[in-house]
Amino acid sequence: MHDEFQQRAYELIEAGRYIHGQGWAPATSGNFSARLGDGRIAITVSGRHKGELSLDDIMLIDAEGRSLDGRKPSAETLLHTSLYRRYPGVGAVLHPHTPSATLLSRFFLDELVLENYELLKALPGIDTHEIRIVIPIFPNDQNISRLALKVDEYIELHGDIYGYVLAGHGFYTWGASVKDALRHVEALEFLFDLEIRLHGGGKP
Repeated sequence: MHDEFQQRAYELIEAGRYIHGQGWAPATSGNFSARLGDGRIAITVSGRHKGELSLDDIMLIDAEGRSLDGRKPSAETLLHTSLYRRYPGVGAVLHPHTPSATLLSRFFLDELVLENYELLKALPGIDTHEIRIVIPIFPNDQNISRLALKVDEYIELHGDIYGYVLAGHGFYTWGASVKDALRHVEALEFLFDLEIRLHGGGKP
């Protein structure tokens, strides 16, 4: 199991380098996690630079978000654990602070509708551009347990989602593996950028 932790940790380290290299996790922002086969979760230690992660910057928590080694996990740990609880097939959760996700709430109030984009096929279970998906936008909240509950209640009411945005903050997405979750980060950030340009923001 130790080998599995190291494998997941190295995947998160590589994802961090890539995400930071794209300008999607400036300073020490963002947090990433991956679930192990025994239900424990590898997650970034609070306050670490995501482009410079090492094995020491990834720690273990239990399914409830409690530290298993005495260190402090990401402040937003409960947002990760609530997604793992809801989606048994999810193996990784990524939370970058991308420019377009951060800007979204300046253009849209409580949701973004994505439809008729070919790139939607990068998301799981979608095999046509002829589809409409909703990305909810939640107000940012320093009370993470309350925010996690709001997200969970939204999914309970509206059904499964592919990701969500925290207003003025960043976004969350997930996948069966770190590689899958990273693909979803790329696809959603691209589509967020297009929507912002379409509505009068960003590059011409």
